[in-house]
Amino acid sequence: MADKKALLSIPGMEDGTNQALELPIYSGSLGPDVVDVRGLTSSGLFTYDPGFVSTASCESKITYIDGDKGILLHRGYPIEQLAEQSDYLETCYLLLYGDLPSRQEKEKFENTIMRHTMIHEQMSDLFSGFRRDAHPMAVMCGVVGALSAFYHDSLDITNELHREICAYRLISKMPTLAAMAYKYSIGQPFIYPRNDLSYGGNFLHMMFATPCEEYEVKPVLAKAMDRIFLLHADHEQNASTSTVRLAGSSGANPFACIAAGIAALWGPAHGGANEAVLVMLNEIGDEANIDEYIAKAKDKDDPFRLMGFGHRVYKNFDPRAKVMKQTCDEVLTELGLENDPLFRIAKRLERIALEDEYFIKKKLYPNVDFYSGIILKALGIPTEMFTVIFATGRTPGWIAHWHEMISGDYRIGRPRQLYTGEAKRDYIHVADRS
Repeated sequence: MADKKALLSIPGMEDGTNQALELPIYSGSLGPDVVDVRGLTSSGLFTYDPGFVSTASCESKITYIDGDKGILLHRGYPIEQLAEQSDYLETCYLLLYGDLPSRQEKEKFENTIMRHTMIHEQMSDLFSGFRRDAHPMAVMCGVVGALSAFYHDSLDITNELHREICAYRLISKMPTLAAMAYKYSIGQPFIYPRNDLSYGGNFLHMMFATPCEEYEVKPVLAKAMDRIFLLHADHEQNASTSTVRLAGSSGANPFACIAAGIAALWGPAHGGANEAVLVMLNEIGDEANIDEYIAKAKDKDDPFRLMGFGHRVYKNFDPRAKVMKQTCDEVLTELGLENDPLFRIAKRLERIALEDEYFIKKKLYPNVDFYSGIILKALGIPTEMFTVIFATGRTPGWIAHWHEMISGDYRIGRPRQLYTGEAKRDYIHVADRS
């Protein structure tokens, strides 16, 4: 029930008076109140909100963000606590089921995920249909959507067990597909997953092992990979998550919906931020050029922008960045890269952003993409794979939102439009047109 109501006065009645319309106001457990505008259609009106930035498209219990205060909660748990004390698969369980698992539930969940990491062997043939130089995200869009052709035994979205099976399959097989996309691009044989490794460690093994020799996964690097996945696991109603929900509202199978989310994430305005960080660092090129580029960043008439600083949602600080900074330092130390020229540029930029009054005043602090880009580069992962890793980490969030929608009272998404085209006009035969 609505606690309050908004009163909207609509002009244009035949007698010259205004029509009064009451719109319910609802309060969530956190965040601002929302006005229920569904009653507008009875008066022949609807809202105009490009990008839906002022519109709540759904009710959700999964993730809460307060950008002004730098808060990110998964099912009520602060992201900092999860990143420091939990791990990726436990966070997956939390997103899917709403609560942290017991010890037995955690072991069972991890065991199930890690024993379903292999894909159907025939799926390997799909990769040969792509050019070697195809972008890995193009490959991922195709092969993830194709999962529905190989695992069509559980595609009844009205069946809760089927939805759970699809969730497990997606979380377990995404790293395998991601690593296969990379191996295919460099002409190396696919490496089968290993159930005895951690989720992050297994991914690194599939990425960098070869049949020629043993590959040892360093614990520090496996932990870093796990944390990158965890910190990208969900981020509320962003473009790709909203795309998954919109595709799912038509009744599409979950593999198709996740493929749609991957396509949305591929856009540089969404999933390409950490890749842009590496492009920027390479553009700067040398520590001697940093002052010049800092001056360009401060010049409002210069198109150059420092990538990886500030955030369109977090107006204060990115709560994920502090944990990622710690991980970044650990990785660079483990690999002995503290004096690598590229990473020296990054560390100098970080120091300037944290100390320079200009950046402090504008709250342009290093964000999660700044640090994750540096970590992935240090791990030897090419920039074209960055968004693929983002998609792999975001999969449980996409699934959780899809499952939440399908489990509740939903209707097919059908946004309206403000039409500004031609009014009705009659067709003229081509012979009669001037």
